[in-house]
Amino acid sequence: MAGEMVTFSSNGDQCRGYLARPAAGGPGVVVLQEWWGLVDQIKGVADRLAQAGFVALAPDLYHGQSTKSPDEAGKLMMALNIEAAARDLAGSVDYLLGLKETRGSRVGSVGFCMGGQLSLYAACANPGIGACVVYYGIHPNVQPDIPALEAPVIGFFGEKDAFVPPQAVRELETALRDAGKSVEFHIYPQRDHAFFNEVRPDVYHQADAEDTWTRMIGFYRQHL
Repeated sequence: MAGEMVTFSSNGDQCRGYLARPAAGGPGVVVLQEWWGLVDQIKGVADRLAQAGFVALAPDLYHGQSTKSPDEAGKLMMALNIEAAARDLAGSVDYLLGLKETRGSRVGSVGFCMGGQLSLYAACANPGIGACVVYYGIHPNVQPDIPALEAPVIGFFGEKDAFVPPQAVRELETALRDAGKSVEFHIYPQRDHAFFNEVRPDVYHQADAEDTWTRMIGFYRQHL
């Protein structure tokens, strides 16, 4: 089930993204990239979501740029204009909700690495997001407005993740719980950052990645 590149409005500007749609339609999900950009692996996540019955949109937050170099990826991540990204995220939600194939009044969000933090940020800023999924989210310049969050959150993290160590995960979980939010975090023993990414054989772990996928799909089916 191949998707397509689309263009949608972003608060007076435009953004492109990869859209994957199941033939029968379904709930919408915004898929947010790692620091590499909108690469084929992220498009593949959108395709998998479509196969599972969701209308998935992966916005191109770097607007045409992507890389395979960790050094360049770090530069692209730090150069991300957060206000512009917020507009692109809001535009993604509105675009999905406006598609005839999208069912329901709210969509889900999921992001990986940089996108994981943006998934939580987007859910805090957009009441149109009804279920938020975070995969080992990190971005030093992205500060979610936790008190404004309405959506339940599920998160997946690695015990050996040097970018998002277990202590940071527990602190975020505590902050969410103290604010009265619905949160469920899972820390996978011995897993490193990006253990879901199948094109990273140095860190990928198939069994745990599949476990997170099963949990995520169940979470969306419960809340969307």
